[in-house]
Amino acid sequence: MDLADATLDELRAALAPAVAANAAFDGWSVAALDMAAEGMGVDRDVARLAFADGAVAMIDAWFASIDAGMLARLTPEKLGAMKIRARIAALVETRLELLASNRESLRRALAVLALPQNVVRGAKLGWRSADVMWRAAGDAATDYNHYTKRGILGGVYAATITVFLDDDSDDFADTRAFLSRRIDGIMAFEKAKAQWLKPAEHRFSLSRFVGRLRYPAM
Repeated sequence: MDLADATLDELRAALAPAVAANAAFDGWSVAALDMAAEGMGVDRDVARLAFADGAVAMIDAWFASIDAGMLARLTPEKLGAMKIRARIAALVETRLELLASNRESLRRALAVLALPQNVVRGAKLGWRSADVMWRAAGDAATDYNHYTKRGILGGVYAATITVFLDDDSDDFADTRAFLSRRIDGIMAFEKAKAQWLKPAEHRFSLSRFVGRLRYPAM
């Protein structure tokens, strides 16, 4: 892609992975951005304009590039051939694979987002990732299920990232096992919720049961 005439949005998308690669050494800083811009032949001042909001804007763009990479690998055709549990697992694992080469940058990004002034923005980015994954998995809920699913997956993803950052096992086996257990928990919760939300006539009713004991059907 020729970046000479790129829009600021296009510049952010193009530069974000390179900034992330440099952030492991220079942090999410202007130095990391300048080095990325220089390596891609982009004017430093223009690059700085693209990321005028600083470190959080760089992290935001990087996370968006991870979303895009995940969706490029897991096309609707690939996901459509999987059951829902496998879809969620594949989506999270693919994100981790895309992050694996920049774990130190991720650690530094999370530290930036944990600062008091960035907590709300960090929560929004976590929600966005969960939303992208659920939508890719085929979820189209618009009621409160939309929120519960994303909230639960966001929590699972955050917990998995914590394990992932310090995982030295082969092929991140410990992280994969942790994720598998957490996804089992999501599926069990969704199954229980579906049972609870069945129409009243299909749920157990103590009063109806007692009534039938007193007045058995003729």
